[in-house]
Amino acid sequence: MTNETRFLRPTGRVRCVLDTDAYNEIDDQFALAYLLKRADKFEVLALTAAPFHNEKSYSPAEGMRLSYEEIKNIQRLIGLEDAPVFEGSPNYLPDEKTAVDSPAARELVRLSQSSSAKDPLYIIAIGAITNVSSALLMEPMMAERCVVVWLGGNARHWPDNQEFNMQQDVAAARVLFDSGVPVVQLPCAGVVSELKSTGPELRHWLAGKNPLCDYLVGHVEDEVAGYAGGTAWSRVIWDVAAIAWFIDEGFMDGSILPSPICGYDHRHTYDSSRHPCLVIERLNRDAIFTDLFRTLGG
Repeated sequence: MTNETRFLRPTGRVRCVLDTDAYNEIDDQFALAYLLKRADKFEVLALTAAPFHNEKSYSPAEGMRLSYEEIKNIQRLIGLEDAPVFEGSPNYLPDEKTAVDSPAARELVRLSQSSSAKDPLYIIAIGAITNVSSALLMEPMMAERCVVVWLGGNARHWPDNQEFNMQQDVAAARVLFDSGVPVVQLPCAGVVSELKSTGPELRHWLAGKNPLCDYLVGHVEDEVAGYAGGTAWSRVIWDVAAIAWFIDEGFMDGSILPSPICGYDHRHTYDSSRHPCLVIERLNRDAIFTDLFRTLGG
């Protein structure tokens, strides 16, 4: 099976892992809940916690631990706690040749061993790509048995790649795009940044539906209250795009292009001889949110 064939949206139920920095932003919780509540489409084999470091965590390790607990919290709110949760890397890659060992990376390697090019493991990543790239360094043959769907970086027309998931661990991004694993890239600025919602829309579709929905709406409104200051606002909930890619071919489309070369200066360059990846370029915001809201509120 060629890389191009593996970029086709899979039919039937998808064997997958979600790698998420769930405590970082509320969009991760939306994406996690979206995934777990679409059991008709996804067989979730594991959930893995990704590191992050910003004002919500004093280190990448703390961000990972907070994300681990938040994954479990969302599972409890939904009442779906079957998928095992694994702690991920406490640090970013020290260089492009050295993996960071973690339970998450080891589990990705283990799950890939029962997969193949014809029946790949889908790794859905919506944070820094550290855990996934560590696993690829630990077991390079994973590249033949997996497909990675990563929400990271910016659109190719964007002037830089200074996007949170990408810039946290550039070494890991370089490992990912150099490994040969088929990658479906969902760029943030310029593409999935279209996935914005507002308070009135969220309350209309979700408020009062169930404890999960009230939790999600409350967190968005609490977060926005800290900076909106009585002005009109919208909030991007872009991580759900990584789940939506699997659900309906009308939700988005893109082009098969050479894998980017991610620079440590947060810029990207291209070489037409490099192996391909599928880069999402357009999405249907209204169709995605309609399915998301119906799923979460159902």
